[in-house]
Amino acid sequence: MAEKLSAAQRSKIRRLSEPKELSPDEEGGELNIVPFLDIIMNVLMFVLATVSVTFTATIDTFPPRAGSGARAPTTPTLGLTILVVPDGFSVKAQGGNVAPGCQDTGPGLALARKGADYDYDGLKKCVARLKTASPDFKDESSVTISANPQIPYQVIISTMDAVRKDEAGEELFPEVQFGLAR
Repeated sequence: MAEKLSAAQRSKIRRLSEPKELSPDEEGGELNIVPFLDIIMNVLMFVLATVSVTFTATIDTFPPRAGSGARAPTTPTLGLTILVVPDGFSVKAQGGNVAPGCQDTGPGLALARKGADYDYDGLKKCVARLKTASPDFKDESSVTISANPQIPYQVIISTMDAVRKDEAGEELFPEVQFGLAR
């Protein structure tokens, strides 16, 4: 026979079997990671917003020389100098100014602009012709580029690219120096 529980016993069993609310320090191992993720996302957004990524290409150049401490060369040198002006390219070599058309020496611009664009292909052909003009110049690798202050930076870079290699990919003047326009 089963004994019947008293009212006090039933009350105690009901009270003990009721689910009770745990205090924060007694929680059953649950980890609330939402605040942690909020902090990480804020930090990540800040880092992405403040980091600037730039990709740069470098071209080796040499600054203008201030003194005359260099010795005079023992073999003839081309001494190629290109002056970039708003109207085109003025080219100077051992014999003096290169005349228009890049065929002879004389006054004027060696290569005038073609409309709004500079004639980089003509400049490439001109410096290749000057380099092959004498066997003494075949080992020449230095060119000095000067530009007026109002010349855009991209024009100077394109000029450097034009004189570094010819159409076949052979090196013309890989050592670029900057000169001061006077």
